[in-house]
Amino acid sequence: MEGRGYYSPVRSTFAAGMHAAIVETDPDTAEVRILRYAVVHDCGRLVNPRIVEGQIHGGVAQGIGGALYERMAYDESGQLLNASFMDFLMPYATEIPRIETAHLETPSPLNPLGVKGAGEAGVIPVSAVVAAAVEDAEGIRVHRMPLSPDDLYRLRLRAGDAGGVAAHCCSGDAAASGALPPSERGR
Repeated sequence: MEGRGYYSPVRSTFAAGMHAAIVETDPDTAEVRILRYAVVHDCGRLVNPRIVEGQIHGGVAQGIGGALYERMAYDESGQLLNASFMDFLMPYATEIPRIETAHLETPSPLNPLGVKGAGEAGVIPVSAVVAAAVEDAEGIRVHRMPLSPDDLYRLRLRAGDAGGVAAHCCSGDAAASGALPPSERGR
C-alpha cells in the first residue's frame, strides 16, 4: 500500500523582523568592527527554538561575511580570480559578534503549524544594517558592499575632498592625537 499527500497553501507566509548594529571604525586603519548586533524576529510558531536560533545566528554570520569580507573578483574576460578559499576572504568566528536575539510568535493563519520562514531572515538585512551603521559613524554615504577597509579609506578621502563630515571627524591629526572629544573618537 502506498499513500501520498500534498499541501499547497493559497498564499505564502512572510516572516518579519528587525536588525540593529553598533559598529566601530578605526580612524587609522579604516577597519570596521561590529560591537553589538541585535535581531528581533517573528517566524510564527517556533517549532524548535534552538534550530531557529541557529538559523538566525548562522544567517547573520553569513550576512556579515557579505557585508565586510566576501567579494567576488573577476578579470577583464570574466574569469573568477578568487575561486578558492585561499583567495576568498571570509570572516573568522572571532569577527562575528555575540548576536542578541528575541523571538516574537505570531502564528500564521495560512498553514496548519502557524509557521513562517526563518532561514533567510538572518542574512538578508545585514549588509544594509552594517552600511547604515558605518554611514552613521562616519557621516558619509556607503554605496556598495562588501565594505573593505580600503573601500572605507577611499570613501573618507572622497568625503574629505568634497569637504564632507568624514574629513572633520574621522581622519587626520585631530582623530589620531585625541584632540576630538571621546564621543567622536573611533567613529
